[in-house]
Amino acid sequence: MTATLEQAQQRTLDEPVEVRFTPQGRPLAIRWRGRLWPVVAEPVREIRELNGTDPLDVGIGVDGGTVVEAECWRLQVQASSTSPLHTLEVRKQPGQDGWLLGDVSED
Repeated sequence: MTATLEQAQQRTLDEPVEVRFTPQGRPLAIRWRGRLWPVVAEPVREIRELNGTDPLDVGIGVDGGTVVEAECWRLQVQASSTSPLHTLEVRKQPGQDGWLLGDVSED
C-alpha cells in the first residue's frame, strides 16, 4: 500500500477512479487501480471553481478565462483496519461521466 501512495506522489494525478455512493449520496468507497478503499470518516463536499480550457466549460472568470464548477470530495480512506489513513481528493466536472483523483496524502 505504501508503494501505491509513493507512486501517486511521484506523478501528476487526474487519474480516473470509481466512486461508490450510499443511496443518500454519501461516498462509501473508492476503487482506484483495482483496489477498494473504504471511506472511514465523514466526507467533506465542496463545489470549486476551476479554470477551464475545454470549450464546454461555462462561465467567465475574473481574468476573462473560462471557469467551471467542479464537485469535489475530500475522503479519508483506509485499505484495512491496520493500514494507515489516507486522504483522497476526487472531483467531477460538468459534462464528464467519471471521477478524477486529484490528490493523495498520508495522514
